[in-house]
Amino acid sequence: MTTTNDDRPAAPVRQTQGEPAEPSSHGTNAVLVYTTFPTLSDAKKAAHVLVKARLAACVNLIEQMSAIYVWEGSVEEDSEIGMMIKTTRGRSEEVLEEIKRLHPFSKPARLVLPVVGGGADFLGWIETQCQHRWPHSRQG
Repeated sequence: MTTTNDDRPAAPVRQTQGEPAEPSSHGTNAVLVYTTFPTLSDAKKAAHVLVKARLAACVNLIEQMSAIYVWEGSVEEDSEIGMMIKTTRGRSEEVLEEIKRLHPFSKPARLVLPVVGGGADFLGWIETQCQHRWPHSRQG
């Protein structure tokens, strides 16, 4: 059986001072947005909103995480639900805004992490899912 390798290896990110980072010709438009929510119900609600609005192709919820941090001068420890949100560079700003709107905290963790490579079929799926309109096969 012959297979072709359409996967995209990690590619350097080119950036000029003062300009947003752009992937090289082998980079991807996919990004991961990392955040946390205090409860599973809050995290699920946010995940459903993001996917239904086509801001995310998929959201992974990571239960039973512990966070240790300093808040208002005291070391705190809390349970959190981690979220890895698969989206595109073009939709990431909207994702950050929606997380902030839905989150019960005044300063929720919101990080956009570049995807430097991956399976071409999966990266294409993320692009398709995060289009502003559903593909023809899913419109109704």
